Amino acid sequence: MADGRNSTTVEEFILLGLTSQKNIQIVLFPVFLSLYIVSLTGNIIIIILSRISSQLHTPMYFFLSNLSFLDIWYTSSIVPNMLINFLSVRRNISFNGCVTQMFIHLSLGGTECYLLLSMAYDRYVAICSPLHYTTIMHPILCIKMATGSWAGGIINSVVHTVLALQLPFCGPNVINHFFCEIPSVLELACVDTSLNKTVIFFFAMLVVMGPFFLILITYGYIISSILKISTSVGRRKAFSTCASHIIVVSLFYGAIIFMYMRPGSTHVEGQDKMATLFYSVITPMLNPLIYTLRNKDVMGAFVDIRRKTFVSEK
Repeated sequence: MADGRNSTTVEEFILLGLTSQKNIQIVLFPVFLSLYIVSLTGNIIIIILSRISSQLHTPMYFFLSNLSFLDIWYTSSIVPNMLINFLSVRRNISFNGCVTQMFIHLSLGGTECYLLLSMAYDRYVAICSPLHYTTIMHPILCIKMATGSWAGGIINSVVHTVLALQLPFCGPNVINHFFCEIPSVLELACVDTSLNKTVIFFFAMLVVMGPFFLILITYGYIISSILKISTSVGRRKAFSTCASHIIVVSLFYGAIIFMYMRPGSTHVEGQDKMATLFYSVITPMLNPLIYTLRNKDVMGAFVDIRRKTFVSEK
């Protein structure tokens, strides 16, 4: 085992990326550029609509605009560097750049877990206590829940990043990934990383599985309340208010649980990259599409703004 104190400190890392085949990289560049543009456009539209449309000034869309803002930075912390590397011969990233990327990714990933829980609670109150909805989900509570979500994600990231910075990195410096994800970075440390891996597992249970189980419990109550509705039309309407959130939760948690909650012996490099790609790049792109296409309020707000814009230009 190398001694970090007597070894050369790594000043940069080399990212292997999704593939080493140049012809495939050339094909992937326009694909991911398109995905990135769609993701940015969709999430920016959600934020703008939530701000300027009075019919979207509700707790649900307050949390959704937070999620869209998060997704913009989530993809922006990864995709631009990935696009550059598709066209570069040498895919290097500085040590500080790698740490920053890791910190942002961990912060936003943890925040999204808590935001999805906040959105589940909002749907629970709307369906299980509709008469008290405006009283319970008042703006101050929504701000506290959103602030708590961001604080929880940042605390999670600070812990992992600080522990990672205590490790000596003396070579090799090749990361078998398309960005600085913490498990891949820890593999390059010159000392035993059992403590870091234990902390990762503990926080995965706290930040990932904790909110996930609470979401499942919340939807247990929601489904129970929906089944008590006497008419099929009422049940369908109640379920439709949760459908978009259920899809987003399933996509995000399905990939992230597959990535972080499997035994170490079952990890396969290609599968890990695909799972990470899905929850950190694909899901943020799908979120605005899911909420827009399946939500009449968002579509209605978009149509109203387009109509007003058209009338004002005449």
